[in-house]
Amino acid sequence: MNTKFFPVIDLAATGNNIRRLRIERGLTVRDIQSYFGFEEPRAVYKWQNGESLPTVDNLYALGNLLNVPMDQILVPVKNIKSYSEQQEDACCSSHFYARPFRMRQKSDAA
Repeated sequence: MNTKFFPVIDLAATGNNIRRLRIERGLTVRDIQSYFGFEEPRAVYKWQNGESLPTVDNLYALGNLLNVPMDQILVPVKNIKSYSEQQEDACCSSHFYARPFRMRQKSDAA
């Protein structure tokens, strides 16, 4: 049996990473707001504060602006718990917790 864990993004660490990359490139929040054509900078602050993630399209554009691939913006959770441990600690939707995924073997398909 080959078990893999579903990857989960660390919102706070990703937000800190966005802030770090922005500062390293000498960009302000207003610069990013202007690049995306946002009327207000709130979305950028939410990304940096770990309150939300950019959409896939915005993540792709942000990577282009910051000159890094998307996977260098996102930070995965480092300490993934097993499925049973997560159930004990559950406080949110199960979508936000890493869960094991069993890879099907050719012999399993029959």
